[in-house]
Amino acid sequence: MAKAKKTATAGVIKVKMIGSVIGCTEGQRATVRGLGLRRIHQVVERQDTPMVRGMIRKIPHLVAVVDQG
Repeated sequence: MAKAKKTATAGVIKVKMIGSVIGCTEGQRATVRGLGLRRIHQVVERQDTPMVRGMIRKIPHLVAVVDQG
């Protein structure tokens, strides 16, 4: 019987949209949408992965990390 692989469970990170995408480039808009954000002050939970961290670093003027768990 095959054993299931154990995967490292990444933590959860809460991301809040703090700025408007009006006047932003299309790439920045796509990054915001990729994080699942639609409105200012909306908070979403995402897995704390290098990909998500990179997306946050691309748009620090639009999003903030609210909670790391």
